[in-house]
Amino acid sequence: MATHSLFARHLEPPLAAETDNEPAVTGGTWAGRTALPLAADFRTLSIQLGDAQQQQQQQRWRRRGVQRVLERSWWRALINEVVPLGTAYRQQAQQESKRRAALDAVAAQLRSTPFHRDTVAEVCARLGTSAATGLDAAAVERRRAQLGRNVVGRRRRVGAQLRRVAGWFFGGFNRFNWVSVVVFFLCWKPIGNPPQSGNLALGVVIVVIICMQALFAAWQEWVTSRTMAAIGSMVPEATTVLRGGRERTVAPTELVDGDVVLLRAGDVVPADVRIVDASVDLALDRSALTGSAQPALGGVELTSANYLETCNMALLGASVTQGTCRGVVVATGARTVLARVGRLVELRGGKPTQTVLQLEVRRLVNALTTVSLVVGVLFVVLWAVWLRQTHRGFMSVSDALANGVGVLVTFVPGSLPISLTLALTALARRLQRHRVLITSLAAVETLGTVGVLCCEKTGTLTQRRAVVTRVAFGDKELPAAALHADGGVAARRLYETAAWCNDAVLDADASVPPAEREPVGDATDCALLRMATRMAAFGGLAHRRLLAVPFSLRSRWMLTVCAAADEDDDARAGPFVLVKGAPETLLPRCTAVQHADGSLVALDGEGRARLAAVQRRWADEGCRVLLLCRRDFGADDNPLAALADRPAALHAAAVASVHALTVVGLVGMVDPPRPEIPGVVDTFRRAGVRVFMVTGDYAPTAAHVARQCRIITAASVDSVDDVFGVTKETASEPADSSSEPADLADEHKAPAPASLRSLESRPSSQRTLAAPRALVVSGPDLHGLSPAAWDRVAAYEEIVFARITPEQKLQVVEELRARDTSVAVTGDAVDDLPAMRAASVAVAMGGGSEVAKAAADIVLLDNSLASVVVAVECGRLVFANLKKVIVYLLPMTNLSEIVPSLLNVVLGLPIPLSTFLMLVINTVTDVWASVVLLNEEPEDEIMLKPPRNPRHERLVDWRLFAQAYGFVGVIQTLAGHVAFFLCLYLRGGIAPRHVFLAFEKWSDGYLGHSKADLARLVAEAGSAHFMALVVMQWGNMFVARTRTVSVFRQNPLWGPTSNPLLLVAVPLAILVALFFNEIAWFNEVFLTGRIPVEFFFIPIPFALALVAAEELRKLVVRRYPRSWVARIA
Repeated sequence: MATHSLFARHLEPPLAAETDNEPAVTGGTWAGRTALPLAADFRTLSIQLGDAQQQQQQQRWRRRGVQRVLERSWWRALINEVVPLGTAYRQQAQQESKRRAALDAVAAQLRSTPFHRDTVAEVCARLGTSAATGLDAAAVERRRAQLGRNVVGRRRRVGAQLRRVAGWFFGGFNRFNWVSVVVFFLCWKPIGNPPQSGNLALGVVIVVIICMQALFAAWQEWVTSRTMAAIGSMVPEATTVLRGGRERTVAPTELVDGDVVLLRAGDVVPADVRIVDASVDLALDRSALTGSAQPALGGVELTSANYLETCNMALLGASVTQGTCRGVVVATGARTVLARVGRLVELRGGKPTQTVLQLEVRRLVNALTTVSLVVGVLFVVLWAVWLRQTHRGFMSVSDALANGVGVLVTFVPGSLPISLTLALTALARRLQRHRVLITSLAAVETLGTVGVLCCEKTGTLTQRRAVVTRVAFGDKELPAAALHADGGVAARRLYETAAWCNDAVLDADASVPPAEREPVGDATDCALLRMATRMAAFGGLAHRRLLAVPFSLRSRWMLTVCAAADEDDDARAGPFVLVKGAPETLLPRCTAVQHADGSLVALDGEGRARLAAVQRRWADEGCRVLLLCRRDFGADDNPLAALADRPAALHAAAVASVHALTVVGLVGMVDPPRPEIPGVVDTFRRAGVRVFMVTGDYAPTAAHVARQCRIITAASVDSVDDVFGVTKETASEPADSSSEPADLADEHKAPAPASLRSLESRPSSQRTLAAPRALVVSGPDLHGLSPAAWDRVAAYEEIVFARITPEQKLQVVEELRARDTSVAVTGDAVDDLPAMRAASVAVAMGGGSEVAKAAADIVLLDNSLASVVVAVECGRLVFANLKKVIVYLLPMTNLSEIVPSLLNVVLGLPIPLSTFLMLVINTVTDVWASVVLLNEEPEDEIMLKPPRNPRHERLVDWRLFAQAYGFVGVIQTLAGHVAFFLCLYLRGGIAPRHVFLAFEKWSDGYLGHSKADLARLVAEAGSAHFMALVVMQWGNMFVARTRTVSVFRQNPLWGPTSNPLLLVAVPLAILVALFFNEIAWFNEVFLTGRIPVEFFFIPIPFALALVAAEELRKLVVRRYPRSWVARIA
């Protein structure tokens, strides 16, 4: 080990702030690699393996309501695919349960894998190989033929590629579009007699639409495939293998089970390998899997029953950073841990492949498609059995078929799924302007449903600038500043522990004195190092740091092994141990305490009680309290001596020596809350979003900070003892791992308080707006809680979870989500990954670890929780705006376009609106207005309502259909047909009574008009009908901007709710109408006509009437929110 002074050590380049519970190896280099979203799934899988019996019990509780979803029959699945109401949320649950079942299956397979538990001889015997000579050539060929090549992911065959491309062009609604194309081509030739070029042109137009949708689908799939492509790139290009007793270099794809591989520093592990021989300094970089930048020790011995955490397994994707090893390949290709975790990534790592909103839009399109198919077939059947027999000559075969498929292609708003994606993309850009980076478009919509926000304390709620303010020895408390000039023994020991049991480093700016440089690293380490740099002993001691065991939320302590740099200093030549951590964890391991004068005395019960009282008092004042300890050894009985070059043995001996410690002192540090946090929490509370603190800090400290942040506002705060009547011994006693978790709700819990029972009885929307009680609960209290107990915990409005481990944080998120709550989780370190992956929305800080940002759905680039307020508002806005778009589209694409076809078939009218003009409305004029509506600013009360529950508040329900069809649609349809009949009367003198039931009479000589004259009149009247619908959509566009607020309060021209693009839609629609109706080529091919000038103005009174009627409806809804008008709109 190289000798470093403290000054030099703290000027080294900063290491990653995140740490892991794996043993650290100092002195090793870490080769950086781009973080992949594997670490979160790997961590979750590791937790699954960590406590098998408890996980199985929790899974049984969790699956009680899931089995019904998975056991549906095929016909119920078909109904769910067609009917949009009430099924989107269930399919999302089915997708998530499928991903969870896959995770359980992988965990079960790894749990039963014996290779890490077997001895080297047993592994070789099980695989039929020899650690000394490896496999022979015949065995290699035989196993390769049986198991396949060592390839991560499946290579797509030509057939699979063709099916994928076919899915782009023929999947979804496109299959019906192709049917329409074929029918239109057939109606042109040979059915058409004579052939009508308009049918050919319509077929070509629909082909163009199909190609555009296919390109959009291909782009989406390309984006999704990039993650798996990155996984495949992690496989090394060559590896050294022992075959037939000789070393050979082969491609990793040629490896088989039983191969013996030789690995050295810089090599990438080519498969899952059981280490059978290793150098004492072997270290592995597993950052691609775990997300931790800290190298992990490797060795032959079993160190953990967890297949993913034991030191004798080297997994595919890891790399050797130092040392050498020999290992036996135990899994290749798709059977490796990397490939299995990669398949979980394909399932979006716990997030459903489609959001509820996307599922509802898809089902709406499917349902409308079904209706259009039924109507189109009905029209053709009516023609075949009635019109063809009764009114010969009224409608030819080609006209009947074209009319039927015209209904199919125009009835469905095919642009709606694309509109949803455009809306999500637009809001993602809006969030980016607020320094919020969206990594998943699905997260934008999910934000609108968030009901609970679980926040880390340090860095999220606080400024991440902790300062040591007070110090306590065994007999005395002092302000930290009093020790800065103290050069005594007690101060030196305190400085030594604070500075060397520390992973922070000083900024490398040499122009600034060390005492004024900013530390870089974890907030707690930075606070201790900042204190050490101001002490008189700073830089005066030089040590060799032999080993560092990082702080872990499970152990709650950090350990370093140091030795004096001067080997001639016999008194300090031997290694010694420095430890810092939670007082309640380390105090039971201490036997002596240091007084302020440097003397060491035995630590008795009175001394322990005094230190515990100091901890509690400081914590109640908001201090994070750490206990600093050390252990020195004699020259003859030092278990750490002569182990400096044996990291594995040194690590084991150091961990075993964490007892008989000497208390160096207590330190209390304060990390002030961010100034904006109280206002942010109040904003969330008004919006019905509960903010919970989830932290590893001591409960009193967390409660004090939570009150400063206004997370806790209740006068009284409950604990588990208050709510459930559990004694502290019962709550903190771990369950026997050999038995099922105790059902504390049934055996130990008293009835809930009256305030809590009344809270549970309220609807969720009312519970969100009230905070009668607050709860502070520590991690050990969560052990073994049954679903009934969690129901009571989840009913609280203000909760602080303290002393939480990564497993418990994951449990909190899963239990809250199991209770019909959408949960957002903030995190910035490796330990947060499982909870982030399990959350509905994962939020990472821009200053957090790279792996946390890779696993997050949202990254706050400005590190401010206030940005989440904007994100939640945008999440709610996308739902509100998409609802506006549907109300805008449905009356036009459904009622206003199907009624003309219905009148044509049933009442014998010449078709008032051609199929081509219907397509123009669907694909041109309505698209621009839809995009404009998707960019609407939020209404005033959007953040004053409880969050949307996707299970109960759906995108499309009967009220929306009543609004779209029974109100807006009727007015628009009436206006269009009034324009049609009025144009026939003004231009041709044909009264409406002569148009109804005309059937085959509408031909040459009818009312003195020639056939060509009648065709011209119908074309002009149809264009007038088209123009009337365009003008009506202007009015609909303005009234659809708000749901209950007056359109005059949502000013589109100026102010915070302005949307000037709305005005662009008006001239754009006029240009489109002129383009398709005034150009002679379109008139000839698509049978359109010139729009009479007066019909640009005649529809305007109808549009104004629509606006007035909507304003009256909104007024009634605002004045009488419980009236029947409000209930049906």
